[in-house]
Amino acid sequence: MAKIDLIENSWVDLVFEGRNQAYGAYKLRKGTSKRNVMAIVIMVVAAAIIAALIGINAIIEANKEKVAITTDVELSKLAQKKEAKVEKKAPVKVEEQKVVEKVKSSIKFTAPVIKKDSEVKPEEEMKTQEDLQKTNTTIGAFNVKGNDEVGGEVLKAKEEIAQPEPPKQTEDLDNKVFDVVEEQPSFPGGPSALNSWLSQHIKYPVVAAENGIEGRVIVQFVVSKDGSVRDARVVRSADPSLDKEALRVVGQMPRWTPGRQNGSTVNCKFTCPVTFRLQ
Repeated sequence: MAKIDLIENSWVDLVFEGRNQAYGAYKLRKGTSKRNVMAIVIMVVAAAIIAALIGINAIIEANKEKVAITTDVELSKLAQKKEAKVEKKAPVKVEEQKVVEKVKSSIKFTAPVIKKDSEVKPEEEMKTQEDLQKTNTTIGAFNVKGNDEVGGEVLKAKEEIAQPEPPKQTEDLDNKVFDVVEEQPSFPGGPSALNSWLSQHIKYPVVAAENGIEGRVIVQFVVSKDGSVRDARVVRSADPSLDKEALRVVGQMPRWTPGRQNGSTVNCKFTCPVTFRLQ
């Protein structure tokens, strides 16, 4: 049996000798060896690529296992560290050094007071001159057994000084409005002049006149310290049109004589009736 050579294609020339070589079959047979070589090369390259991919995949999987193991070990170490108890040392208390006051020994000085013998206590009994000369201690406000006879000081009685009374808050007379004062405010010329002024300046509302409405409107206002009239309001109404006219007239009043309290002019409320009557 003859061996088949996949590369050598000289047999093609023998087969197509003396024949039409321009025919497609000749060209197809002539390129068979090239195709065989290309197929072999492609298969070898593909096999190498597949082998390389398998190897790389195996290396990646191995690295993943190593990373997982390392992570587990690190996490376990961290857990152990957290579980470890940290013992805190108790803070050391530093005691402040107490300053001891240096005091001399002294004998209480007793002021002479006339009392019965039964009322005098032994410790309050007045010392004689002989007793004072026998002792080396000083005379002070108390009987004290001292701790430093050279550098110490004699205790003295602490006297409490009475604190002055806080100043009383004076009333704000500039803004305070009195309801009743010693001397009430007055219109210049008195009540008759007030009635005359109102009758001259009131303009009877047309609507009220046509409907025959009459009445008395009670208006309350404040006479300021300077005599001006302000804050007028109706405390008893008769009719809306009459109320409006009464407020208008009161607002145009001249300055009054202000009220007085304790000799000073003050702000004071005043109530004034305004009468509307048809002739």
